[in-house]
Amino acid sequence: MSVDVAFSGRRIAGLYFSGTEIRDLLVAWLALGVAFMLFFVGGSGGIGRIVDAGVIAPLFVALATAGVAFLLHEVAHKVVAVRYDQVAEFRADNSMLFLAVMSSLLGFIFAAPGAVHHRGRLTPREHGHIALAGPAVNLGLMVAFVPLFVLGGLVGSDLVTILGSRGIAINAFLAAFNLVPYGPLDGKTVMGWSKPVWAAVFVPSVLLAVGLVFVAGLGFGGPF
Repeated sequence: MSVDVAFSGRRIAGLYFSGTEIRDLLVAWLALGVAFMLFFVGGSGGIGRIVDAGVIAPLFVALATAGVAFLLHEVAHKVVAVRYDQVAEFRADNSMLFLAVMSSLLGFIFAAPGAVHHRGRLTPREHGHIALAGPAVNLGLMVAFVPLFVLGGLVGSDLVTILGSRGIAINAFLAAFNLVPYGPLDGKTVMGWSKPVWAAVFVPSVLLAVGLVFVAGLGFGGPF
């Protein structure tokens, strides 16, 4: 997945984003949106539901939930890294983006779209804070989507209900997944700094993700 469009760097909310970083964020945002859109209809067998819904609405929901969850997760890493005087930029991993889309076609998803790379001297505590920032934002977003889910039921809007339910489900999933203490995931760095802090965040995140997404099936209902 390669994109040749050139973007100029710009400062957004006090943070500088290079042109390459903006491009990578947009590519990953779109790829993850497509991947989660396919995942929530059960993979390739549910593509007909997406087509029947006109594609635009399902894609909008995916970009507004999974896409925003990913963007704010990565920006949170960058914000904390910059606060610790790091030079920090997001870089997409195109092979992992491809894997995310392909796995979603099979009805499951593996989402590791890239990472915020930073350089400079850091203590283990500072490394831990940077890593924890992303999952913490996802947990906050999970709560923020609850009123939207409730509103959808009150006004009888399938679109608003899906936005709320998938916003909750995706953020719960991303928080738990990224806190797994393995490889390049945030959990390994957080655990390396503080096992009690890691456990205090990881265990509730897993319980929420399993209970809401895989047991209650939150986010899987609706026309697409």
